[in-house]
Amino acid sequence: MFTELIDKYYSGNQELKNILIAHSKSVANKALEVAAAHPELNLDCDFLLEAAMLHDIGIIRTDAPGIKCYGTEPYIRHGVIGAEMLRAEGLPRHARVCERHTGAGLSLEEITSQNLPLPHIDLLPETLEEQLICYADKFFSKTKLGRERTVEQVERSIEKFGQQGLERFLVWEERFKLKIKN
Repeated sequence: MFTELIDKYYSGNQELKNILIAHSKSVANKALEVAAAHPELNLDCDFLLEAAMLHDIGIIRTDAPGIKCYGTEPYIRHGVIGAEMLRAEGLPRHARVCERHTGAGLSLEEITSQNLPLPHIDLLPETLEEQLICYADKFFSKTKLGRERTVEQVERSIEKFGQQGLERFLVWEERFKLKIKN
């Protein structure tokens, strides 16, 4: 299902399609690794895979030439754009992941106080699957494909944008922590 949608929207930009797929696979693998380590959370692994592969579908319409995005919208809007795209495709649950994964989610207060070009609503991940994809996404950039950031690097990156996001991430870090293998 997700491959058809990616093909539909990315047929004219193979470089960006390759970036999207590589990044999304890293996020999906991390989310599925966490889900496997935490069977007590009863996470929907099929949905995790699909939503992780589609969470950034909206980047195609943004202006971020460094990652081959030649649209007109500010990059910060890629989540809400992706949500519109997926709702139009009849995927409202997947759309929620798109619109709620930016940063560590964004509260209405953060959106308005930073004057972000986003809807004036809370865009915070609510379900465990939404939270896990948002969490896993923070470990991978689209400029250094395949390279996983450390928890400390992620925390420093999130902290630059405010304490609220860092506090959310720290809760997720505790919830989704991978057990150390001996």
